[in-house]
Amino acid sequence: MSSVLSLNVLSISGCSSDKSHGESEITQQQKSNTTSKSTHKEVGEASWYGPGFQGKETANGETFDQKELTAAHPSLPMGTKAKVTNLENGKKVDVRINDRGPYAEGRVIDLSSAAAKKLDMKEDGSTQVKIETKSTPKK
Repeated sequence: MSSVLSLNVLSISGCSSDKSHGESEITQQQKSNTTSKSTHKEVGEASWYGPGFQGKETANGETFDQKELTAAHPSLPMGTKAKVTNLENGKKVDVRINDRGPYAEGRVIDLSSAAAKKLDMKEDGSTQVKIETKSTPKK
């Protein structure tokens, strides 16, 4: 009797569903190509760059456009999306890392002209910021 009960329990447990079995191969492949969450947080001095670099090639091969919400960071993977908060006024902007830098000592990120404008820091040239990654490309 106990072996019949065990067999029934095993049979029933084999009927449970796993969400991944119901997904198509395409859906599973799309998920594997999406970005992953990251927990990188950093506080430091930000600066911005623009006119002198307009149209030049960035470290990832793109053409720099100062009107795009992009940034240069020394180590975050290219394509990382990050939220940058101006700690002096609380303004925030979402940027995509597409370049390397900054090369000025003590700076943690170089923002495009458009991103600096959103943070209301263009006139000052630099400000204290918090960087929080939202997603990073999968390797």
